[in-house]
Amino acid sequence: MNKAIHPSRQKFIDAAIALVREQGYAATSVDDICVRAGMKKGSFFHHFGSKEELLLAAIEHWNAFTSEVFRTAPYRLLDDPRDRVLGYVDLRIAILDRPIAEFSCLLGTLVQEVYASHPALLAAADGGMSGHIDEIVADIAAAKALYAPDADWTAESVGYFIQATLQGSFIYAKAKHGPDVARSNLAHLRRYLETLFPRGN
Repeated sequence: MNKAIHPSRQKFIDAAIALVREQGYAATSVDDICVRAGMKKGSFFHHFGSKEELLLAAIEHWNAFTSEVFRTAPYRLLDDPRDRVLGYVDLRIAILDRPIAEFSCLLGTLVQEVYASHPALLAAADGGMSGHIDEIVADIAAAKALYAPDADWTAESVGYFIQATLQGSFIYAKAKHGPDVARSNLAHLRRYLETLFPRGN
């Protein structure tokens, strides 16, 4: 059971997640976070010793939130693991209808900025991303057992490929100021996954 978070602390976490997704880690100051949260700076330092400490808490919250989103998504109820894998991609495609900052990944955004400068943030972000891959690998492995048992690829490699496609697509959405390239990439991803799990005749 998740422990309750103090409402003021949660406001800072929500503000940090929103701002980092919008403008990145380096461009987001403690002052920016306080303004977005509608809180005083003294309150910030009551709850957090630094911006990095806040982002570590934000990553923990993000991981719990996104895990619940995908755990309770409609595709999880599908009987066939192949359909669940494709359903996961379909959900990712549907999310692209939202503003870029709302479908981009907090963890991927952080990794691009902090991989050489903030080891604690890098480790936390990597842990969250790898944990998410572990969750979808179970369905990929089950689909492989049913539809491609003799294939020489691993479920883990496909999981990483899916996430690499997603993260790269988020980057291009930002570069192009729109989701069209991302939507096309994920459509190609879906078609590729269909070839990995052929239904037969």
